[in-house]
Amino acid sequence: MRSYQYLPYLRDAGLDVTPAPLLGDHYIERLYDGGHQNAARIVAAYFLRLWQLATCARFDLLWIESELLPWMPAWLEGLLARLGVPYVVDYDDAVFHRYDLHSHGWVRGVLGGKIDRVMRQARLVMVGSDYLGDRARRAGAIRVEYLPTVVDVTRYRVPSNGVGSGYNIGWIGSPLTASSLSVVQRALAELCANGNGRVTLVGAGQFTLDSVPIDLRPWSEATEVAELQRFDVGIMPLPDGPWERGKCGYKVIQYMACGRPVVASPVGANLRIVAHGRDGLLATTPTDWVAALRTLQDAALRTRMGAAGRAKVEREYCVQVTAPRLAALLRSAAQPDRAP
Repeated sequence: MRSYQYLPYLRDAGLDVTPAPLLGDHYIERLYDGGHQNAARIVAAYFLRLWQLATCARFDLLWIESELLPWMPAWLEGLLARLGVPYVVDYDDAVFHRYDLHSHGWVRGVLGGKIDRVMRQARLVMVGSDYLGDRARRAGAIRVEYLPTVVDVTRYRVPSNGVGSGYNIGWIGSPLTASSLSVVQRALAELCANGNGRVTLVGAGQFTLDSVPIDLRPWSEATEVAELQRFDVGIMPLPDGPWERGKCGYKVIQYMACGRPVVASPVGANLRIVAHGRDGLLATTPTDWVAALRTLQDAALRTRMGAAGRAKVEREYCVQVTAPRLAALLRSAAQPDRAP
């Protein structure tokens, strides 16, 4: 969402981008289905990354997602800086907390400051939330720019027909993020009692919530928009923790793009995206969540809030708006006068 979907737009803007992913689809598939990773493939991927970097001099700029080699010190990024190879680094998660809040002291000691060093030596740090931007500035980054994680509005449409019967509260994500739904378990159980509502989870795997009737739906790129269009309300609950404060609110933007009102925890980028009472509601306690979801049982209110959310996405949170800005950021970072 922060790189690949932009490639056609960047190409049209005259930028030649060569993708070089570290790990392939097989890694993500194993991650989601709980299977064991193939260690040999991972080691091979790390060596391939080294070879890729050996040929990077032919490029004007490296565009790095988070870090070059996870779980390794910032030696490579430091070498790039010493050789004068310009790079931009991009964040839509608080990956620095993978290291500086790790349970093992030796990880904190060896890698706790790694991402700060990567940010400090970059020509430009692009971030999807204020929390990430604040960290980059504290790390000493010479330039920090906010670029939200967005959708393509030509893919996300507001359905012209109504949704099905009943009140459908929806969530989309992955098995790795489904645990955040525990924040709203009590509220959903109360709301769905006596058949007053139903809950649809897309991409949660075999996740369950006590006393909550759940319709589990598989995620796929081909069907995700159609699944979202079946929601009456989209939710994004989050605990208020360090990792969650770095979240960039992508779920919220997806819901809004489909003309659906949202209820979200006031954590991370949700505070920036959701205008409480206009295009969605912010909720903290179980009582807040119950009240918000009951308020949105009003179909006319859902329609008004959904329309306001869609308009916001078209103004601020779609690739059609952010692509020219991204192209300009990459061009400026590649200029010699941007060197640290």
